[in-house]
Amino acid sequence: MEQAVVPAVQTVRRKKAKWRGTFPLLVMTVPFFLLVLLFSYVPLWGWSIAFVDYIPGRKLADSAFAGFKYFHRLFDATSDFSLVLRNTLVLSFLGLLSSPIPVVLAIMITNLRSKWFGKFVQTVTSFPNFISWIIIYSVFFSFFSIDDGMLNKLLYSTLHWIGEPSNILADPDWTWWFMTLATIWKTAGWTAIIYISAIAGIDQEQYQAAEVDGANRWQQAIHITIPGIMPTFTILLLLNIGNMLNVGFDQYYVFHNALIHDKIEVIDTYTYRVGLLNMDFSYSTAAGIFKSLVSVILLFTANFTTKRITGKSIL
Repeated sequence: MEQAVVPAVQTVRRKKAKWRGTFPLLVMTVPFFLLVLLFSYVPLWGWSIAFVDYIPGRKLADSAFAGFKYFHRLFDATSDFSLVLRNTLVLSFLGLLSSPIPVVLAIMITNLRSKWFGKFVQTVTSFPNFISWIIIYSVFFSFFSIDDGMLNKLLYSTLHWIGEPSNILADPDWTWWFMTLATIWKTAGWTAIIYISAIAGIDQEQYQAAEVDGANRWQQAIHITIPGIMPTFTILLLLNIGNMLNVGFDQYYVFHNALIHDKIEVIDTYTYRVGLLNMDFSYSTAAGIFKSLVSVILLFTANFTTKRITGKSIL
């Protein structure tokens, strides 16, 4: 009888000791859960504005119920939301196409023979991430301005390679491309740090065995590095797919001008313009809800597809 009681007592003691070690860690997470609750879930109450005829200054409870009127209005013939949605999806798709660029950059940095030069390249490429979009616009304006842009001075005034100065920043045909280029320049180096960390976690014995077998750096990258960082790439790709409609606000706001309005207006700038400038809060809230719901659907769909194909997922 005593022999049966002793293991049970030891089990209880182990559970208590484990709880005493876990409880302080759980207490440390409480402030973060409260912050998430306060800033991510409590504001969802504001979604109710999309279902009423809200007028600023009037209580929400006193506003007339509108049902799904503003959601139907999103795709009315009089609404330009479909044009905004097109711009958002195109820019997001171009961003997804550029996803391998940080991977290539990370592989190139880790394969540099000179360590100090690799750190220099990593620092230079990741530095734009800490620059505001205002400064980045100033850089692009210095290069591509039609009046004093360095590119026009070189190609038009000095070399005479073009017949007239080009105004790329105000050319709708170039809008999607230079916005994608600006985003890549700002984020590629910073994203590459994640892949560099993933590469550092690959078992180095695989590279040593590959060298013994006569594999060069290119073959090692194809057969060892890329498969080793593929789980990281998959996770980031799933997150990017989930954020396809959340392409950002700052860059499109600062690069915006009247000539390229139809190509650079995205959902975030659209809700700002309609909601805060035109004071149509109910309609802009409906557009924001639509963006959030579609983003969730895209995330779960991409996660389900990836799980069926690779057997791995993030949810």
